[in-house]
Amino acid sequence: MSSILIVDDDKATRDGLALALRGEHDVLTAADAETALRTLTGRPVDLVLTDLRMPGRDGLTLLRDIMASHPGLPVILLSAYGSVESAVEAMRDGAYDFLTKPVNLDHLDLVVRRALRQKNLERQNARLRTQLAGRSALDRLIGSSEAMTAIRERIEQVAPTPATVLIQGPSGTGKELVARALHALSPRANKPFVAVHCAALAPSLLESELFGHVKGAFTGANEDRKGRFEIADGGTLFLDEISEIDLATQVKLLRVLETRTVEPVGSATPVPVDIRLVAATNRNLRDWVAQGKFREDLFFRLNVVDINLPPLRARQGDLPQLCDAFVREYNPQLGRSILGIEPEAMAALAAYPWPGNVRELRNVIERMMVLAHGDRLTLADVPPEIRAAPPPPAAPATPDTTGAAGGAPDEPVEPEEATRIRRALAETKGNRTAASKRLGIPLRTLYRRLKAYGLEDAK
Repeated sequence: MSSILIVDDDKATRDGLALALRGEHDVLTAADAETALRTLTGRPVDLVLTDLRMPGRDGLTLLRDIMASHPGLPVILLSAYGSVESAVEAMRDGAYDFLTKPVNLDHLDLVVRRALRQKNLERQNARLRTQLAGRSALDRLIGSSEAMTAIRERIEQVAPTPATVLIQGPSGTGKELVARALHALSPRANKPFVAVHCAALAPSLLESELFGHVKGAFTGANEDRKGRFEIADGGTLFLDEISEIDLATQVKLLRVLETRTVEPVGSATPVPVDIRLVAATNRNLRDWVAQGKFREDLFFRLNVVDINLPPLRARQGDLPQLCDAFVREYNPQLGRSILGIEPEAMAALAAYPWPGNVRELRNVIERMMVLAHGDRLTLADVPPEIRAAPPPPAAPATPDTTGAAGGAPDEPVEPEEATRIRRALAETKGNRTAASKRLGIPLRTLYRRLKAYGLEDAK
């Protein structure tokens, strides 16, 4: 049942409108603008019906206040002194409609229904946009390896909760992408996502950046300034490289997490904040705690849920998917029409250990596309330092405990994605179309993978 707030200083009008609307709607009433605004802060309302002429703040002033504090809330103005000028001003300021008194109740019912229907559609559209944005953020975590599949599943499980998350992994593995996906899939998705790169700020600046300051707190503090906690109120605060925060600031951060209030620098007045905290680091925080460089109590407060991102060399099977994604991303940006990567070039990329992880791979693909002469990236387009790099050592063969025949002891381990493709083809009796659906990749991509791994004849 929709909730309607009727605002009118005339009791008879209030009661008459309430009687007409009650039954199909939950009706609230207020005799003035101040009471109406207090009602709106205390409970959800779907529509406001207000008189134009009232003592004190009139209906137009109330309309502007509502538009500022409750954007999207439909407001219908009523007036016994209707004029074109008043109607134009009301509609310009955001009113849904303007009706004259005495009100035709059948027409009022029609306008109310139409306004509520539009609000419901806008609410559904906003919810769909949020869901699509969340799915898009999750899709940016590219890879079908077991590690990436598990990470996406954990994000989907954790995102709807308010739990603090600690993301650990080497530089360049996509920690901020994970943080943004957690935000986009959370109930806070329509609120701010605020990122702070802690390593980029000196300790003397970090405290003010996080908690804010008041005018005169230090030299150069010429005005009050909100910190990132206050800016992120209602949303998500992402603290990247949190291991680089000095011990004194760690103490203050711990207090904020315990009290959910911040004290700006130079002020003793706590300010309540409502944030979901996501932290990230490229260090092993447990080792950092053991070395006395990070507070153990803060570590436990941060490590409610942990997400560990593997280096790219540990998920080489994802390399072709990542390369395809970067080619598609950079084609329109660079004005190119690169169709794909030749198997020899892919083999050279796969042999490289990628110390800079996904970030380094992205930069290399962009460089290759800028300098490429044809419509496919070839071995000649691979940077010489990558072609010359020694291949990573082959992982030891896993002992076969199933009784099936295994490979020779010195045989290199097949890439994980190639193994999955072999399995899918075996399960579908060599049907390429069915295998591509089972693998969740386009058929054209499967054929490219088969060629890259030399599996054209696999069944």
